[in-house]
Amino acid sequence: MARAIAPPAPPMTEAVPDPAQDAAALAALTALVRGGRVVVLSGAGLSTESGIPDYRGPTGMVRRATPMTYRTFTGDPAARRRYWARSHLGWQLVGRARPNAGHRAVAELQRRGLLAGIVTQNVDGLHQAAGASAVVDLHGRLDRVVCLDCGGLSRRELLAARLAVANTGWQARVTAVNPDGDVDLADAELDGFRTVDCTACAGTLKPDVVFFGETVPADRVARSYALVEQAGALLVLGSSLTVMSGRRFVLRAVKLGIPVAIVNQGVTRGDAYAAVAVDAPLGRALPELVARLAG
Repeated sequence: MARAIAPPAPPMTEAVPDPAQDAAALAALTALVRGGRVVVLSGAGLSTESGIPDYRGPTGMVRRATPMTYRTFTGDPAARRRYWARSHLGWQLVGRARPNAGHRAVAELQRRGLLAGIVTQNVDGLHQAAGASAVVDLHGRLDRVVCLDCGGLSRRELLAARLAVANTGWQARVTAVNPDGDVDLADAELDGFRTVDCTACAGTLKPDVVFFGETVPADRVARSYALVEQAGALLVLGSSLTVMSGRRFVLRAVKLGIPVAIVNQGVTRGDAYAAVAVDAPLGRALPELVARLAG
């Protein structure tokens, strides 16, 4: 019996930007933001231009980086030591990151009274460094450390100094920085690294961030929902919305009839719900938005 053979698929080609379409999307975004009471939901794509990679966007490393899970961190001392070695080196890089034009544009929108709130999935603190205030750090902050035994909080800089003293002479070659603030190291590079414990109770220290498999604190989720429910619009910046941690706020906005706008490089799992979608680098699109609002 003869069998039909499908013709070969055409080669993949990059989408060619359409200036007219981009301008129309920015104009629609400007009109939406001009109405005020906008709640920003930001993701890792907002910080890539500050040198911090994301998981799923154009600079994403999801195929190579395996994020630390809460269960592994708390249950495996060897894995915890490995994490702290990698995170100690990563902090020396991530801790020096500075806000980019996108962060500064968000802060400017807040200064102009157009924002009702900012919810970020990022742990880098760059919104606040750019001048924004009252930010809900949904997943915590990498510049803080928490003791899992006594609950004490301390600054990451203090831990970095203690680890440096405890590991005088230890050297390792960094091969790549991961999105969650640690780095890639060969196992052989871990030899000789020593961890330190809580100075108050000798308990286990952990970055004050939500690891994979860990529950986001209920009060942060409640605050974020409250902001979204009173919003005039929800503006998603630099998030693929792949995980429910952020996508749930888009779904809530849609359910309440609140318009959703998305600025991101590449497709997202929220595109089907978006009243406006701008596919562009945030460091370019957000300053342009601010300029249009001033015009």
